Amino acid sequence: MEGISKYHATSEDMLNEQVLVESARANPEQFKGLYNKYYERIFLYVWQRVDDKELAFDVTSQVFLKAMLNLHKYEFKGVPFASWLYRIAKSEVYTAFRQQQAKRTVNIDTAGLGEMMESMEDDKYAPYIDILKEAVTDLEEEDMQFIEMRFFEKRAFKEIAEILGITENNAKVKTYRILEKLKKILIEKKKNEK
Repeated sequence: MEGISKYHATSEDMLNEQVLVESARANPEQFKGLYNKYYERIFLYVWQRVDDKELAFDVTSQVFLKAMLNLHKYEFKGVPFASWLYRIAKSEVYTAFRQQQAKRTVNIDTAGLGEMMESMEDDKYAPYIDILKEAVTDLEEEDMQFIEMRFFEKRAFKEIAEILGITENNAKVKTYRILEKLKKILIEKKKNEK
């Protein structure tokens, strides 16, 4: 996973973010800069999970309202400001599910599945992409988050850790354990086909 995607930030980007954050802390009207910079990304993150555009708009509004009201609590931890917003978004999505008693939506793209298979380090699973798709959608919520963030959103382990409130090493270990679990499912399916 090389290169910088829209989910990664350089040191200069993070420094510029800190300027925006400090400006917004001093004058709440300046929060508009952070809102404009991150609204689309947060909206897409939410929409991908709830698959209801109106609900996604509502949840995203809540995310930014909470962020603005709690900006004084934000602490820079060496990851993009967006990680803090994603953390709030994750919480708001769960709140929406509880309130609406809705089932979480999983949006899977084939490129992400291919990358996941590469991480399993074995081409013998390639013919089983449909089975993998099915296995991924059957994962528990917590496991699905790791897979989504790492392979479909291309997030660094450090950023995943920040969003989920765990250590970077823990994010790595959990992700690889989930991959091992998926590998076992694929092996079992392969045996059953014979």
